[in-house]
Amino acid sequence: GEWRASMSLFETFNSIAFVVIMMLGLYTLNARQNLVKKTLGLGLFQTGIFLMYITLGVRDDGVAPILQEGAALTYTNPLPHVLILTAIVVSLSTMAVALALIIGVREEYGTIEADEIATIDRADAEEGA
Repeated sequence: GEWRASMSLFETFNSIAFVVIMMLGLYTLNARQNLVKKTLGLGLFQTGIFLMYITLGVRDDGVAPILQEGAALTYTNPLPHVLILTAIVVSLSTMAVALALIIGVREEYGTIEADEIATIDRADAEEGA
């Protein structure tokens, strides 16, 4: 009764939170031309995915691997946590490589705005053709 109601509130809040975080990240990826802002939007999107998997790891179906007398039947599955730890490491590595590439783009083109870079590329292609 009472525990399940609070669990439902937890799941509802987390569901709203991860959708909002993912949509903010997706909006930032699509709406901004600055490469650093796009990278931060990707990081936000990944954070929303992490929260989604962790939220879905909460189980209340009474099949916890270890049941003690008087223990609650709700538990958190450890597998999503292990997978998310790995995903966080990959996410941080990806972000570091992306930022390093952005530095190289800035040195090459003098800007980190995607539309300006496309314009420069088009002008170079027209000169070469």
